[in-house]
Amino acid sequence: MKKIATLLLAAGLVFGAATGADAIDFKAKGQWIMSFDYGQNHAFTGGNGRTGNGRGEDEFEANQRVRLQLDAVASEALSGTVYFEIGDQRWGRDGGGVGRGSGGALGADGVAVEVKRAYIDWIVPETDLKVRMGIQGIALPSFTSGTQVFDDDVAGISLNYQFNENVGLTAFWARLYNDNGSYTTASGRTYNNYMDNLDAFALLLPLSFDGVKVTPWAMYAAIGPNSFRGTNPVAGNTNWSNFAGLGGFVRAGMLPVNGSMRKDGSFAGKRWNLYGDAFWAGLTGEVTAFDPFRIAWDVNYGDVRYDDSRSRRHGWLASLLFEYKLDWAIPGLYGWYATGDDNNPANGSERMPTLSANGTNGFSNFAFSGNPYIARDTVLGRTMVGTWGVGARLKDMSFLEDLKHTFRINLIGGTNSKGMAKYISAGGTRNGAWNTLTGANSAGVGMDPLYMTTGDTALEFGLTNTYQMYENFTVMLDANYIATWLDKSRNVWGRSTLNGRSDQVRDPWNVNLSFVYSF
Repeated sequence: MKKIATLLLAAGLVFGAATGADAIDFKAKGQWIMSFDYGQNHAFTGGNGRTGNGRGEDEFEANQRVRLQLDAVASEALSGTVYFEIGDQRWGRDGGGVGRGSGGALGADGVAVEVKRAYIDWIVPETDLKVRMGIQGIALPSFTSGTQVFDDDVAGISLNYQFNENVGLTAFWARLYNDNGSYTTASGRTYNNYMDNLDAFALLLPLSFDGVKVTPWAMYAAIGPNSFRGTNPVAGNTNWSNFAGLGGFVRAGMLPVNGSMRKDGSFAGKRWNLYGDAFWAGLTGEVTAFDPFRIAWDVNYGDVRYDDSRSRRHGWLASLLFEYKLDWAIPGLYGWYATGDDNNPANGSERMPTLSANGTNGFSNFAFSGNPYIARDTVLGRTMVGTWGVGARLKDMSFLEDLKHTFRINLIGGTNSKGMAKYISAGGTRNGAWNTLTGANSAGVGMDPLYMTTGDTALEFGLTNTYQMYENFTVMLDANYIATWLDKSRNVWGRSTLNGRSDQVRDPWNVNLSFVYSF
């Protein structure tokens, strides 16, 4: 009798669940990527038995990634989304840490699943106000290269309201960091999770008219002095690299203790004890009224201030794009300019601050973060701050069905003072070493893989080929080369303690083959 009752109860639960599920429409999306890279000199170095890749990589690497998104849709007014990511997994690598790694080595079985996004969408009853709550992807607007300020997954709330067909309004609050820090006073008293929040607030006003789109926007961020500190402010802290775009010149890993730089390059030793205030504003848009011509622009300004004025960072970046649409391709000319540092480290940085710009870059697949899949990129920098450039491209050339090509060439220079280069080395010593060329933030927080001065120039060539083999299956072959002319004078990059000789600088190049299944 007990067995029969148990079976009836189980059947009731199954049918009850099935009845409830009828009201929910489940939709699934996904993407599998298999990626293969071969390249050299991604850290601008080679010889002396080195591969020239500064990220612990070989010349040939194989990687993969899986993303799965599940939407539970109750109605047009209510739905929930969870977005999982497996990878990136490098074939043959076990993760190198304690316990189960990424699962790329023999035996697989790694712990490599993460929740990328998880949020609910709902509409306020009797209104057109759309609300999204949870971990979501948020990006500031751009009509040219992609945002150079903020584009990432973050926990928060975003609101969207469309007043009419011409005017809309978007607002969001994002909590980037909170409850991660530990602060110990001079007397030895410890405060856990004290003044360690970083919150961002933004307003966007998309305006759309016949042949013209314009979006002015503004964002404010409140930065707690312990936002980037874990339980150990010196070692084992994973948040330090995220300070890179939000301050002036500081000593990596020692910010709360040693603080900012004096004019002679020594460290001030001043502890931060107040919030920082960050502000950004932008005006971006496009004109398509003269089709097939398209003109687009982005203008951004940012300013971050702290109680220690030597840690201030402020600057701007503007970009302009002209395109003409043909039947077989879209030719385009574009350019950008971003402010750079002067030669005084004591007055902070004159580079535009960035919050977290991890999106794709429409101008470059290699020098900046432009590859849409898994590939080696960001060779010069994560963003275009501190650089200028002009470029030309032939986009989406097609001579055969389902096969497209994009060719680009970019001339890139630095806007940072050559006089600042002598401070950009390990410990802030003069006559800078090549240490900054071994990877992002290798010598000082706030530096890109290559800190480009006014005496440095690079020429990037790129060819992207995309073949739509099946409706849901794409094969991409992407080849890139960067020719570099770096200032080898004594006070810039003339001494190389990394290789012993400055003539060991090598031009980076890479070829990527990616197979992408999307549904």
